[in-house]
Amino acid sequence: MISSTYMQAYLQKFLHKFQHLKIQLEEITSATNDFDDQNYIGRGGYGKGYKGELSHSKGRSVVAIKRLDRTSRQGIPEFLKEITMLSDYKHENVISLLGFCCEGGEMILVYELASRGSLDRYLNSPHLTWSQRLKICLNAAKGLSYLHDPRETHRRLIHCDIKSGNILLDEQWNAKVSDFGLSTMGSANEQHSVIVIPAAGREGYIDPLYWMTHTLTKESDVYSFGVVLFEVLCGRLCYTLDSKGHVKEILVPTWIKSLEQNKLNDIIYKNSYNEPKHQSVINRFSDIAYQCLKESREDSPKMVDVVTELEIAIDNHELLQNEELIGKWNEQLYEYQQMIKTAEPPLNYRSKDELMTIATKKDCE
Repeated sequence: MISSTYMQAYLQKFLHKFQHLKIQLEEITSATNDFDDQNYIGRGGYGKGYKGELSHSKGRSVVAIKRLDRTSRQGIPEFLKEITMLSDYKHENVISLLGFCCEGGEMILVYELASRGSLDRYLNSPHLTWSQRLKICLNAAKGLSYLHDPRETHRRLIHCDIKSGNILLDEQWNAKVSDFGLSTMGSANEQHSVIVIPAAGREGYIDPLYWMTHTLTKESDVYSFGVVLFEVLCGRLCYTLDSKGHVKEILVPTWIKSLEQNKLNDIIYKNSYNEPKHQSVINRFSDIAYQCLKESREDSPKMVDVVTELEIAIDNHELLQNEELIGKWNEQLYEYQQMIKTAEPPLNYRSKDELMTIATKKDCE
């Protein structure tokens, strides 16, 4: 059995090249008031999360602090992997690692703070508009596309744990891919980068082929992302839980069947919080999700193609929204024209803008 002394020596040697990211334990305990519950922001597979203000590699700000739970199923490999991966992969839609601490028996990771938390908290929120949902999906797709096809590192990164709980949102609802504890690297020059590892990740999001064969490719991430797209569209998680917190039912097969039978709208609009959407945009968005869930990896789209399709969906949505606004404006203009025709004394105007100004004043009187 490896001694704790040997392990500490190995850790310090491995982490030496990341010294610029090192943060003293004393600074972290001070920032979190010794990990006080008032600074607690959540819990994951790694351990508890806290927020606090401290100095780090990019300056000083309020940050998110993940403290390893010593009883956690994750541990040293995940700790080292997060540091290694996030030191090499930097993108506006990938969460930034700001520092780490490995002293006093603690293993702590410090990230930029995504103040709104994870996407899974907002799937059924009436406050998250359809425009925001589309933007979040596009942001996450861009982050994942960058990981799959890096231009500088020449190393493809397969995330292995894409789910709505690992897509974080900042104050402006910008999405960032996070949690790289299960990720792995493959050559960017190969078309598929097949890697054989034990299947891992959250049930419901795992690529069935990966689950059965333990062969991992970037298409496994694409499948998981397709599940997230369906969650955003349907406004709920892809699974249900029993009274003990275990997965009771996976909803993905039901969603796929409903789409194939042209009945997906029954699910989308089942909940009253879902605002009306343009059917053409729903069709394009759901088709993107459906393509991501193709069983054959040869038929699965690349993330760069998913990004393009989502950009088109957003453009179409904005165009239709603008047309709606113009239509409403013209209706209102017609009503004002009829009102002014019957006004006493008669009102004269030289342009539509002048008419709207006169009518608005009349409404306020």
